[in-house]
Amino acid sequence: MRIAYLHSGSVPSIYANGVHVMRMCDAFADAGHHIELYAVPGTARTDDLHAYYGTRNRFPVHTVPLSAAPVLGPLLRAQRVRGCIRRGPTPDVLYGRDPYALLAAAGTAPVVYETHLLWPNRAVRGVERLLFRHRSLTRVVFVTRALADDYLAHFPQLKTRTDVELVTASDGADPVPPTGPMAALPGRPDALRVGYVGHLYPGRGTDLILDLAARLPDADFHLVGGTDQDRSHWQARGSRPNVFFHGHHPPAALHSYYRAFDIVLAPYQTTVGCAGGFGDISRWVSPMKLFEYMAYGKAIIASDLPVLHEVLADEINCLLRAPGDTSGWADAIQLLGADASARQALGDTARHQLNTLYTWRARVDRVLPDRALASVTGQP
Repeated sequence: MRIAYLHSGSVPSIYANGVHVMRMCDAFADAGHHIELYAVPGTARTDDLHAYYGTRNRFPVHTVPLSAAPVLGPLLRAQRVRGCIRRGPTPDVLYGRDPYALLAAAGTAPVVYETHLLWPNRAVRGVERLLFRHRSLTRVVFVTRALADDYLAHFPQLKTRTDVELVTASDGADPVPPTGPMAALPGRPDALRVGYVGHLYPGRGTDLILDLAARLPDADFHLVGGTDQDRSHWQARGSRPNVFFHGHHPPAALHSYYRAFDIVLAPYQTTVGCAGGFGDISRWVSPMKLFEYMAYGKAIIASDLPVLHEVLADEINCLLRAPGDTSGWADAIQLLGADASARQALGDTARHQLNTLYTWRARVDRVLPDRALASVTGQP
């Protein structure tokens, strides 16, 4: 099947949406599909896009810049994306997270729209409303059940379209070998290594991690990720000898960090910001870092947010603690730090669940529309 993936973000970039899109395109290629990605030119420096993300397949990536026009920019870019698609072989499916480009190119092929948040922008919601009425729409993919519920409340027309399939598909990760090289982390060789991988936006729990470091001086805390500006902001609040900021690393270079940690944290707060500094995604978040933690068989301590219960279960594949309960988080770290067998049990369960339920390859089979597959394969 020929799939055109339409993305409104940039690649390469330091943002999670670029990682998600490249992982999905890689999985589409693994499944035997011909995938071509249309994205905004990248903001990160690299000579090799596929090496930066560590993809197994070298699928075509077309970059279409976003116009500087404040209101018409997404519309103008969408028209250019449509022109690029029409100049090449006709795709069998238009898939993506860019409602503007999907709407502009609709009619070329069946459309699958994937969404990760309920957009606060009224213009985007207007485009979505038109897309949800278009005859080419075959499927809408939501990253969490909570997000699906909110979309149905805001767009009741989705309930009445019996020809459009609504699917929930969590984020995922690729399975990884149980052993491999570990990063040479600074700090004390005999200290418990507590890790965090991700951005340092408001609501991601960086302040909680720093508070935990103050309470637990015998543990070393390692934060991997974040922009230079965000990292400087948190470091300016005071440095501690057991806190290490490692900065941003290409996605392909994170394997050794995950393996080096004894315990990993996902300290999301009750309000969670996203790239660009707008909105609150705490009701719908499906963090890729959680699935990557699971893939490496790590003992996870995560925030007890309702949406995370779609994947996480306390004392089964993680420990859950209230986002603002610093004492509870400290107790959890001490508990796991003193019990290697408990860490192993949580990590083993998490890895098994990832490998059986949440791989990118399994996600591909879940999100592709049955009708489009049937039209290509000739099966009923």
